[in-house]
Amino acid sequence: MAEAEVGDDVKGEDPTVNDLQKTAAEMFGMEAALFVPSGTMGNLIAVMAHCRDAPLAGVHATTVTTRPDGSFDLKQLESKIRHGYPDPHYPRSRLICVENTHNIQGGRVLPLHFLQDVRALADQHGLALHMDGARVMNAAVAQGVPVAAILQHVHTASVCLSKGLGAPVGSVLAGPQDFISRAVRCRKALGGGMRQAGIIAAAGKLSLQEMVGRLEEDHHNVKTFAQALIDCQPPLFAVDMAAVETNILRFRVEDPTLSPEEFCARMGQVGEGEEAALGQGIQVLMYPHVENSIRAVWHLGISPEDTQLAIQKMQFVASQHLKGKVETQ
Repeated sequence: MAEAEVGDDVKGEDPTVNDLQKTAAEMFGMEAALFVPSGTMGNLIAVMAHCRDAPLAGVHATTVTTRPDGSFDLKQLESKIRHGYPDPHYPRSRLICVENTHNIQGGRVLPLHFLQDVRALADQHGLALHMDGARVMNAAVAQGVPVAAILQHVHTASVCLSKGLGAPVGSVLAGPQDFISRAVRCRKALGGGMRQAGIIAAAGKLSLQEMVGRLEEDHHNVKTFAQALIDCQPPLFAVDMAAVETNILRFRVEDPTLSPEEFCARMGQVGEGEEAALGQGIQVLMYPHVENSIRAVWHLGISPEDTQLAIQKMQFVASQHLKGKVETQ
């Protein structure tokens, strides 16, 4: 990053940014790409560029019910498409959006045949298909395919360079050349045009070229921790191992006397007697999540050794909770 050659990216003159965009487009199997500060901005730009008569807040969104594997029913999707345009009483359906991997469902990978079916439906109705690919590299590694094999089924995609890939900041929005030309204008309107952005683009390029293969380590660490939850005695946790596919883990505490909030609080602080029992204090950050579950995420900064420490901490918290229950009975 310190040695990056920089220029004015607003004018398209930052060579490192240009190189990153070219590298990303080739990797994604797209005509062009655009470097943006965040995945949120990348997705918003995509909506703006696709839905040209709806700048900023003028887009009306409607949702479908997500299945446990991150997919959804195509008949329900089709029922949401408005067919009344140009009748002035109806909005015009323009865009379908999907997320891969699916965050709320615990990092689930969208099946390729599902994406193919969604694309066929989009083409049938003349709609664009955009992917929020915040963790699409995790999906590619889990499926054992190049990322272009996934993105061939969508018109455009936003791909995060941070998260598991380890860059400090930034995402890449990719798609056809005319789409990216519109996206540049949208990025400017949102305040996303940056000067000398090559400093952060250099890290993003390294992420794409050097960090994708190591995502498999994150996936392995997640499965290791998930198995430890299952093996905890007496049983305290519920985990669906078939749903553990990438770097996100969702699990539940089966004991109603230990809430997700309380479990996460105990994991995040050094408890009484912990240093004596474990030889050190261990703090593990987890998050109380939807449907009374707990969310834990692995990334570049969490090693196999850290995972073993997290397992020790989980076992300590579980034993202390069970000990406390026995003492109060």
